[in-house]
Amino acid sequence: MRSLRPGQVDQDSLPPYDLLDEVLDAYVEHAEGREELLARGYDEAVVDRVLQLVDRAEWKRRQYPPGPKVTALAFGRDRRLPITSRWREV
Repeated sequence: MRSLRPGQVDQDSLPPYDLLDEVLDAYVEHAEGREELLARGYDEAVVDRVLQLVDRAEWKRRQYPPGPKVTALAFGRDRRLPITSRWREV
């Protein structure tokens, strides 16, 4: 795990949290794709960066043991992305 340097903040490399939360919610919880996010008016660079970070970290999510789920995705097949073919939304 990497820690932050003195004076460094997460938003040095991430969009502002309020914007990041909106894009993450739409992409992860509501399964909106890149085109849908762009149609909603989000900046293309922000959308591409967030989707890239989420997609690149998908393999990490699958390493966790099963646990309780508290969202609508708790039922059914969950959020599934292919990780073996290097598929990316962008």
